[in-house]
Amino acid sequence: AHCRSRGVGFSASVFDQQGIDLLDELDADYIKTASCDLNNLPLLRRIAETGRRMVVSTGMSTLIEIEQAVRAITDTGNADIVLMHCVSVYPCPTEAMNLTFIDTLKSAFGFEVGLSDHTEASLAAAVAVSKGVRWIEKHITLDRAAEGFDHAYAMEPEAFCAYARDLAAVSNACRPGGVKVGDTEAQVRRRARRGLYAARDINAGEPIEEADVLIVRPEGPLPPAALPQVASTAARRFIHRYEALHWDMLIPTSAGSVATASLHA
Repeated sequence: AHCRSRGVGFSASVFDQQGIDLLDELDADYIKTASCDLNNLPLLRRIAETGRRMVVSTGMSTLIEIEQAVRAITDTGNADIVLMHCVSVYPCPTEAMNLTFIDTLKSAFGFEVGLSDHTEASLAAAVAVSKGVRWIEKHITLDRAAEGFDHAYAMEPEAFCAYARDLAAVSNACRPGGVKVGDTEAQVRRRARRGLYAARDINAGEPIEEADVLIVRPEGPLPPAALPQVASTAARRFIHRYEALHWDMLIPTSAGSVATASLHA
């Protein structure tokens, strides 16, 4: 009831018929099975027959064993499955997480794939989120020094909150941005990019050479790539030293000569 009042789905891992019956009675959002029961096909079938979504951890299992488990579930008519990639080492070093197996599970079965993360940081889960994973299992505890198997490698609340913030940030970073350069980055670009500026006072009609042009910040109307074209022009009007150059103040010329006639055109 508390979970639902906070908008959080409730469930548990089950290991026997009593657990199945309890979660079914409580109308759990899904039923979770641990990696140790991946080859417990009778249990998987009984859970599948409830018709509820199944979240199935796949630690310690070969691809063939996972295929057998999936077949046992789908043969009941239940195809609402999330396969959790898991490396059953407690705690698991990040470098041992075999994260490319997430892609293998997706391509082999076509079901949604999650990650059971038993590392002590957020890096592996962040990579999983970048691969489109939306289901993350993470053990939490109020005290890592408490007695019991899980506590020593679980996360205490402060660390777990930081973990959740990291994953939310990665999730936001992986969303389609719509435009490549947003407003904030555009502001930085105007300051950081360079433009073309007059290196000296240039009189109307004078030809402009490369030595007459500075490539400096901030971004100007003309980019540095336009320098060869600018160096084939003359000044349409008087141009002040350090003034930003733009096409309206320039007249095309023949190589190096002043286009006097164009000034009066």
